[in-house]
Amino acid sequence: MPLPLDWIPCRAVLALVLDADLFAACAAAYLLGAIPFGLVMAKLIKGVDIRTIGSGNIGATNAMRAMGKPLGLVAFFLDWGKGFAAAAWVSRWAGEPDPLAIQVLCGALAVVGHCFPVYLKFRGGKGVATACGAIVAIDPIVFLIGGAVWLGLALTLRYVSVSSMAMGLAFPVAAQWRWGSSGWPFVVGLIALAALILVRHRPNIVRLQQGTEPKMGAKKPE
Repeated sequence: MPLPLDWIPCRAVLALVLDADLFAACAAAYLLGAIPFGLVMAKLIKGVDIRTIGSGNIGATNAMRAMGKPLGLVAFFLDWGKGFAAAAWVSRWAGEPDPLAIQVLCGALAVVGHCFPVYLKFRGGKGVATACGAIVAIDPIVFLIGGAVWLGLALTLRYVSVSSMAMGLAFPVAAQWRWGSSGWPFVVGLIALAALILVRHRPNIVRLQQGTEPKMGAKKPE
């Protein structure tokens, strides 16, 4: 029975296996995303392992708890930059005729790298900052819409977790509105991203149900 080459997932897998440039771009995007900047900064500057502090997460929010807001913001922008670089620059290595699909793929792999870094036995962060960087590289307006949702909820409810999850859900809606059917790789990628953000926030959802989720500016209970 011949391979159904018109089936999009099959064609994508074959392209990834057979195209060395595409494979190199995907591998580089993942390995870039897997760099744990918050963890490295905290160890080098403060001599602490942020996995033993606060939530134990390697992301920027926990980095702020370990290093303070200024250095935590640096960690945030480095994580953000991973996603931006993967979607804006690393994706160009592939040389594919469909730049949007490759941008989405490389940006998504950077987020996967942050969430499941090979350097840390696949135990990483939640990927929100890295995802935002990738989205800015593809369509800043989609990011601004999602960012407005995050800011509005953060100022009213003061839960970073709720704001981040709502922002993740807003991204595919904004992309569909902006791109329509021509942007289906972007929309599908953002739906997958929203699902990943929800899964990575399961502990936060449990704490929200229990009434123990800390609000912005409040110290996390030991």
